[in-house]
Amino acid sequence: MRTSTEAPRPAAEVPRLEDRTIQPIPANERHGKARDLFTIWFGSNIMIMTIMTGGLATTVFGLGFVPAIAGIIIGNVVGGIFMALHSAQGPQLGVAQMIQTRGQFGSFGALLIVVIVVIMYVGFFAANLVFGGEAMAAVSPGISVDAGIIIIGIVSVIATIFGYRLIHAYARVLSVAAGLALLLAFGWILMVHGLPGNFLETGNFNWVGFMGTISVSALWQLAYAPYVSDYSRYMPQGTGSAPAFWASYSGCVLGTLFPMILGALVGTLAVSMSTGEVEIVGSLGAMLQPWTLIIVGIFCLGVAASNAMNLYCGVLCTLTIGQTFRPSWLPRAKTRSIAAIILFVVAVSIALFARDNFILFYTNFLSFLMYVLVPWTAINLVDYYLLRHGEYRVEDFFKRDGGVYGRFNWVAIGSYVAGALIQVPFSATAIYTGPLAAAMGGVDISWIVGLVVVAPLYYVAARVFRKNTEAAPFPASALTPDLI
Repeated sequence: MRTSTEAPRPAAEVPRLEDRTIQPIPANERHGKARDLFTIWFGSNIMIMTIMTGGLATTVFGLGFVPAIAGIIIGNVVGGIFMALHSAQGPQLGVAQMIQTRGQFGSFGALLIVVIVVIMYVGFFAANLVFGGEAMAAVSPGISVDAGIIIIGIVSVIATIFGYRLIHAYARVLSVAAGLALLLAFGWILMVHGLPGNFLETGNFNWVGFMGTISVSALWQLAYAPYVSDYSRYMPQGTGSAPAFWASYSGCVLGTLFPMILGALVGTLAVSMSTGEVEIVGSLGAMLQPWTLIIVGIFCLGVAASNAMNLYCGVLCTLTIGQTFRPSWLPRAKTRSIAAIILFVVAVSIALFARDNFILFYTNFLSFLMYVLVPWTAINLVDYYLLRHGEYRVEDFFKRDGGVYGRFNWVAIGSYVAGALIQVPFSATAIYTGPLAAAMGGVDISWIVGLVVVAPLYYVAARVFRKNTEAAPFPASALTPDLI
């Protein structure tokens, strides 16, 4: 699939109730501009869960405010690069990210990744429900946590049923509303609530906590990689890789960075004033009085937006699994709606069952995601940018035998398994600490090792063992000279 030099055709009006799911988006339905990618990633990230994640740096990892900010910045700036490189694939190929993964792993080999990603979506959906439900209960005494979980879930399901266009519109509104709420929160806490004299003395620097903060922040960005191009696939093919990259990168990094810093700020303040267990949402609400209801309420709207995005892409992945076994099946809006309701029920059940000890669940869940996402993102980006330069036969993604990509690409699968295994000795979690991580005092650098090992391993192996039926040699760069 080569880049066209012709001017893009005028886009037809896309139905408000999106009818397409995993099908390739035709040229006459392409619409939008690169700036739309800024608003969807900026607006959807300003929410309670982002604040909670930033708060881990100063509460769970025990860092002081300054090293916490440093770790948050490094993780987001680095992780955002990978996220945005995936986003730039959407306008070129016009298909969902997990469909495109068949180009690396084969039609059936890709199921390994797709199933893991569905688990990820459900896990993030459940986490968002718990944190959002707790926030609603904190600012609205008449609403229980369980009721808040269900309310946010229903809003997310409705947005998912309507699909792509409504989710983008929702995020545009949130970019303004949540952005202003975030500014007000910072201003009120710093100027009105004030900082205690021992603020900068609270917490300390430790390598375990610092690397943990970097890892969690980087993972926040990497977790978008399996579906970021789902929200750029409707963009005209002539959008350009560089504009798509920078709009996605700036929107997601800025939209994540400042809420996480707010979480670290609230966590530091709460730790400095308390000798017991710190609760970020409750502490934030207390510090924002009398603006709590408005500000936290807006952040809860962000939870619903993010959950709609998780659920939407979880549905696309679920449909991808079904289409693998029935290649002629191209599901539409009704099927997406049914799948959304099923995943909603599963996620709500998890949220209601595990909410009483959810921070432990969440931190272990993040560790699991790091180990399974890093090898995939390395393989996908090396294949797309360094080997094929965006040149794929999209029609072969939908064939049972995988077309030129086959049912299983054992080079990609072997590189993925090797990437997951190589991280084990360097991992440090509440469940398991590898020998090399233990030798470094519990510092977890597993994801860095995974990236450094898998990228060159797959690059060399793919060139040596590529199938004769595929385009050989790999095509010269025809798509992305502005990014590579």
